[in-house]
Amino acid sequence: MSLDSDFLIVVRNLAIFFVVVFWIATAYWVYKDARRRIEDPWMVAMATVLGAVPPFLGPIIYMFFRPPEYLEDVRERELEIKAMEKRLALRDLHCPVCRAEVDASFLVCPVCTTKLKQACANCKQPLEALWQICPYCETRVETPATIDFGDTWETPRRRRAE
Repeated sequence: MSLDSDFLIVVRNLAIFFVVVFWIATAYWVYKDARRRIEDPWMVAMATVLGAVPPFLGPIIYMFFRPPEYLEDVRERELEIKAMEKRLALRDLHCPVCRAEVDASFLVCPVCTTKLKQACANCKQPLEALWQICPYCETRVETPATIDFGDTWETPRRRRAE
């Protein structure tokens, strides 16, 4: 055997070694990524087999069909949504002027005396702003009368010099 043929055998063996290592690395990457994205262990195993069996094509196929989010991100988003819902539920329990805590049945803020709700004319229960009838006694809600400011849009007349 000549020196050239020994060199070619070494290069061929090194190339095969690196191809096998790269193939195992891509299969391992698919396994690790699938564990972060998929809850079901059987689906993780199937994704790993898909990533390993068609060499170098499997990870590409997996990348097309994998879930778009990590499980940790999904759980974090769900916790953020729950926290926002909780904050929104508590949002109406503060006075809009002084931010003091108020009860849902308060008509005025006990701290700054800001009117929070209108009372029913018949049963004196607190009414929401958009209600047109009292749900407690079926009395129609009186809408506040409009205030007439007179002729505010007219230009004032000048006095004539006499």
